[in-house]
Amino acid sequence: MNKRILIIEDEHEIAQLIAYSLKKEGYISDLAYNGEEALKKLRENAYDLIVLDLMLPGIDGLEICKIVRNNPAFSNTGIVIVTAKSEEFDKIIGLEMGADDYITKPFSPRELTARVKAILRRTKTSFSEEKIIRIRDLLIDKEKHSVTVKGQSKKLSATEFKLLVYLAERANKIFNRDQLLNAVWGHDVYVDPRTVDVHIRRLRIKIEEDPDNPAYIKTLRGAGYFIEA
Repeated sequence: MNKRILIIEDEHEIAQLIAYSLKKEGYISDLAYNGEEALKKLRENAYDLIVLDLMLPGIDGLEICKIVRNNPAFSNTGIVIVTAKSEEFDKIIGLEMGADDYITKPFSPRELTARVKAILRRTKTSFSEEKIIRIRDLLIDKEKHSVTVKGQSKKLSATEFKLLVYLAERANKIFNRDQLLNAVWGHDVYVDPRTVDVHIRRLRIKIEEDPDNPAYIKTLRGAGYFIEA
């Protein structure tokens, strides 16, 4: 079944160029040129991924990202935010709100397509035959794409989930940023190493009782991150 993608971009030529590039790869694309139109399409359809421009008339991209990530129906929906070079702060905020990746204008359709493919792979990749991972009060169900801590359900984005699974399946092993980028984001796209830090921080906020003093996701200064079993 072809993956369905929602392109939210107010510049018509850019939106249509993205749709054309994705169509060549076999994806089905819908277009929305403002925030209100995007929310209407999201209510009416299921999407595997959203390409989201931050600078939109009316409801902006950050607000849409927040709405999507707060809706359990979109827990497996990837988000690629599109930013201008002057929007560094908004880019980081977007990642902290749950976007899986970002791309900066101007960009090549080939680069965007590579990032879309990488994110869609994350939503279906499984690292081992074991479907359930349990580390103390942390329970990860890979088949159901669910995470609970002390019985309380936690909503994770596709990338957050893949990062958590990768670390949990290799508990007590330390990984630096580059290793995590290659394992979770893939070798075929460039991602700023700070993206790893943003996603680790988001995971700690979601699963740790005290994010500043984490019980699960630890940092070894100068070496990297690991989950302590």
